[in-house]
Amino acid sequence: MMTNSENELDIFDYQALAEFRYQIRRFLHFSEQTARSAGLEPQQHQLLLAIKGLPEGRKATIGELAERLQIQHHSTVELVDRLVDKGYAQRQRDESDQRRVLVRLTPEGEEILHTLSSSMLAELRSTGLVLVQALSGLLNDGDDKSARNETANRGML
Repeated sequence: MMTNSENELDIFDYQALAEFRYQIRRFLHFSEQTARSAGLEPQQHQLLLAIKGLPEGRKATIGELAERLQIQHHSTVELVDRLVDKGYAQRQRDESDQRRVLVRLTPEGEEILHTLSSSMLAELRSTGLVLVQALSGLLNDGDDKSARNETANRGML
């Protein structure tokens, strides 16, 4: 059971949370702008990535993709429809279960995803260390927190 002191938040916790959120938003903003400049809505780009990047053994069903994107089933259907209309994805029956429809990328979808993913990786390689540092600031254990507080208190004496 956690003690009251383990549940307490100090200014460093708030600053670390704020910094982590800021760094995530910076990357997401970059990602969204890059997708839009390629003629896609950000969620369409995310869907392309979800299809291509599914863990081994998982199939690109509407339900699976909805889970990966954390959106409703019907919203996923609409996104798939838009990608099919753009020529970036297509539906096909699952060979092992004809009742299921799978989504796959077309060569055009593969190409635009490759272009966008290259940009995303380049951005992460140039700014990712700051994001990792922000996350590390959140994951410090209680000993680090005690040391931070002691240092801060000494500065106030």
